[in-house]
Amino acid sequence: MGTVSTFYSMEVISKSIVRPVSYNKDLGRVKIHLTPWDLVFLRSEYSQRDLLPILRSSRQDQEPRQWNVVVHVDCDGSGVRVVHASATSVSVSDVLHPVGGILPEFLKCFYSASGVLSYEGNTESLIAIQVTELRDGVFIAVGYSHIVADGTSIWNFLNTWSEICFNMFDFDRSKEVPPLVHRGWFLDGIEYPIRIPTSMMETPKVVVDTTSSLKKLQKKIFRFTSNNIFELKAKANSEVSVNDRKISSLQAVSAYMWLSIIRNSELSPEEVVCCELLVDLRRRLIPPLEKECCGNMVGFATTTTTVKEMVSNGLGWAALQINKSVGSQTNEVFRGFAENWVKKPSMGVKALSNTIVVSSSPRFNVYGNDFGWGKPIMIQGGPGNTHDGACNARVWKSGWCRSKLWSGVDQH
Repeated sequence: MGTVSTFYSMEVISKSIVRPVSYNKDLGRVKIHLTPWDLVFLRSEYSQRDLLPILRSSRQDQEPRQWNVVVHVDCDGSGVRVVHASATSVSVSDVLHPVGGILPEFLKCFYSASGVLSYEGNTESLIAIQVTELRDGVFIAVGYSHIVADGTSIWNFLNTWSEICFNMFDFDRSKEVPPLVHRGWFLDGIEYPIRIPTSMMETPKVVVDTTSSLKKLQKKIFRFTSNNIFELKAKANSEVSVNDRKISSLQAVSAYMWLSIIRNSELSPEEVVCCELLVDLRRRLIPPLEKECCGNMVGFATTTTTVKEMVSNGLGWAALQINKSVGSQTNEVFRGFAENWVKKPSMGVKALSNTIVVSSSPRFNVYGNDFGWGKPIMIQGGPGNTHDGACNARVWKSGWCRSKLWSGVDQH
């Protein structure tokens, strides 16, 4: 079990802006217009991962009308912010095996984009990378504006980037790599650029409906072995009698986490509770998009019930409701969302305290990335977009599933 030294310090060795060598301003800039699935994240914080860069910046075009803001990505070669730091008082064990499974506060210092909102990309680098040397290892952290990429896009980029770095001196430049730009696609009937009110670009007022402030939230890691997951999946499927629906491992684990949280939350029986799973819509659209298509193509599969109904019905029932919500994410639903959003734009900021949001995916190729220092032994996620009930599901290197949960310390 790791024990962090009572003396902790981090030294910033250097800060720099890395720009693309091949950028030629004389060839003209590429302007990438954003879809409703991108723009809905304008007020969200930069997502924090452990690796990645993107060589783009964003710009806001303003016109003298109420609906006068257009946000697009301007490929101007402005570069990526890179920070090199040292924290030799921290060991790999301190991060890998935190005391009580609760991640220590000092980890926030390893993410240089903490607190930056996605719409601030007009003045901030869209990607910020920090490489921190530990006593016996390296911690690579990346923050990125959520309007340019979702989890699928980020890991596709990361896989290609690490391959280039690992084969730096003999990388086949003629080899076709996954596209790393927005494809410029829009649904029929939706004109672009999309215009939104200037009021939506203003800093929002307090939004969180929760009994705990963000400062009181803790991130705790729960580990599920392969056998744990197999048993949960088998139990969930055995408790339902619907033959045409098969509950997945992620749905079973999500239902288990959700049910455990609700049972220990001291909420009233009639309280309404929700579980949201992020669903990749690339292959669900008609016609489907390529799996490598970059940008935000995620839908929110929301399951709503009451505390009493959920607790009385148990794991299988909860997992089945999640399964049905995921199955309801169809081409018609996605198109309807986009068409309605353009008519009446809205941006969420924080989820309600009675909502658990399950993001990330065990399917992402995270442990195959080698930048020349060796493959990672653990994948983290930083402090961006945290709230009471935020849950990230990731695969542990040994085959386990790691579920990271942000929760208020005043709750059980």
